[in-house]
Amino acid sequence: MDTKYILNIIQNNSHKKGGLITVLEKIQEKYTYLPEKALRLVAKETGQSLTDIYGVATFYKAFSLKPRGKHYLCACLGTACHVRGAQTIVEEFKQQLNIMPGETTPDNEITFETVNCLGACALGPIVVSDKYYLAKVTVRKVKEIILNTKEGKYGSNETSNGHVFPIEAFCPQCNHSLMDNKHHLDGYPSILINFSTDGKRGWARLPSLYGYFTKIYENEILEDTIVSFFCPHCLSVLPDSSDCIECGAPFASMKINNGDGLFKICTRAGCKGHILELIGELL
Repeated sequence: MDTKYILNIIQNNSHKKGGLITVLEKIQEKYTYLPEKALRLVAKETGQSLTDIYGVATFYKAFSLKPRGKHYLCACLGTACHVRGAQTIVEEFKQQLNIMPGETTPDNEITFETVNCLGACALGPIVVSDKYYLAKVTVRKVKEIILNTKEGKYGSNETSNGHVFPIEAFCPQCNHSLMDNKHHLDGYPSILINFSTDGKRGWARLPSLYGYFTKIYENEILEDTIVSFFCPHCLSVLPDSSDCIECGAPFASMKINNGDGLFKICTRAGCKGHILELIGELL
């Protein structure tokens, strides 16, 4: 284990908003999982209990406590994807990779998993390759997806297959655009809204590139805190319409593309739960 690398990550990030999540993300990026020795070092250096560190590592589905392959494939088996043939697609992945969901290929190239929902029901069947969302996948595309995944093509300029879902958000009450063209996240204009919790108020920014999700707050917010989100124009509360599929906290909703559907975000600080619903599609 590269102790110096981990200590540097902790020193540069642990004091920031959502610092623990960032530290764990960077450790997993290097090792493909969260080694026990690394978690013990994080606990020692941050003063947090090892139980709390493990609690965060097991709470968020993005983290893994066992080694993963160089690349990651994930297929959705949620209701909307299932009725469109997702199970058949999963069977094809199992046959092509010669592994079961949750396993890694013997060459450590690909870890394959299934989940109950990836939050893009209207575009199913959905498969994610290294955080890159592929919509309306068919059995015939499986072999190509595996090959492109091994070559690291998804998300690069080498392929136009797949979708990154840039969206434009609007207030569901006053219809004002929530886009901030002056401040970009992940290369796209950010979504700017207001928040309040425990006497704290300020702005929050979200990326408008669906699938790449991080909340950035003006003021420090403790993880697991439930916040209220507001339109910065009419100050209306962004309505809670359902619960987060990741942690069960209420969602807050915004209109997308001026009425094509809803973009829902979790109101719990630290949770990256979000979902896209398109009007007129099976959800």
